Amino acid sequence: MSPLLLALLLAALAAVIILALVLAMVIILVWMERKVAGDIQSRIGPLRVGKFGLLQCVADALKLLLKEDIIPAAADRWVFIVGPFVVFVPAVLVFVVIPFSRHLIVRDLNLGVLYVVAIAALPVIGLIMSGWGSNNKYALVSALRAAAQAISYEVPLALALAAVVMMVGSLSTVSIVEAQRQHGWFIYLQPIAFLLFLTAGLAEVNRIPFDIPEAESELVAGWHVEYSGMRFAFFFMGEYAHLFFVSCFATTLFLGGWSGPLLPPVVWFFGKTFAVIFVLMWIRWTFPRLRVDQMMGFSWKFLLPLGLLNLLATGFLKLYV
Repeated sequence: MSPLLLALLLAALAAVIILALVLAMVIILVWMERKVAGDIQSRIGPLRVGKFGLLQCVADALKLLLKEDIIPAAADRWVFIVGPFVVFVPAVLVFVVIPFSRHLIVRDLNLGVLYVVAIAALPVIGLIMSGWGSNNKYALVSALRAAAQAISYEVPLALALAAVVMMVGSLSTVSIVEAQRQHGWFIYLQPIAFLLFLTAGLAEVNRIPFDIPEAESELVAGWHVEYSGMRFAFFFMGEYAHLFFVSCFATTLFLGGWSGPLLPPVVWFFGKTFAVIFVLMWIRWTFPRLRVDQMMGFSWKFLLPLGLLNLLATGFLKLYV
């Protein structure tokens, strides 16, 4: 077998494994979110379909598969069709550089953090395509809000990542975890960067309190108002895949990744990741939605100056301490 063919087969295998992992996590996280929401609201959550309601997500998936796929007559057909894929595919690609353990990683890129920043910026293009392609004023306004929100919160997010990279001296995700094994978790050494990352990550995933692009009280359902069936499911899966990724990335950057005593590295990694997911779900079902002016002002007037000050302080400590 030629080296090129072998490389292609390994890449295809890695893609299938990552896709299977993401789809499985989407099902688990949807069930978990319903249970967390029920607990916070003094409800039980799903319990009728399967034991503890575990098969409720399977029933929902079947419902979406069986629903009629409708494309509005006035829609820009090809833009409308491609939009959901542009949202979902980057949510799978970003897992290429996530180290679930020291050797359980698809590719340890030297520019891993930069790769994540580049790929994670693509879904907003899919949102704009979907809003524009729907030929619906509510969907278009939602898409423009999503673009404004993404631009606003990617700046403090990048500043948080820059502080971590500055401390390590490398963009490799594996190197970042190894540095934490030697010097301690960055949640203690970079608490401001961690809070910046978590806040900006919530905004990037469009979850409460930053779900302004999906504000149903103003925009019916946001950019996906004209979508049905499996096309809508791609947006739904994309949101939860991004939630899982943000939690994985937070674990990698600030919680020591796979490192920990006694238990296998993969167990440590997923344990920390689900702890972060729980916190993000807790926030969603606790805080009210922000207004669009509050959301934009919070980023430019508070998070951006805080990120710059934290970066300056990190540079000073690296040079003089």
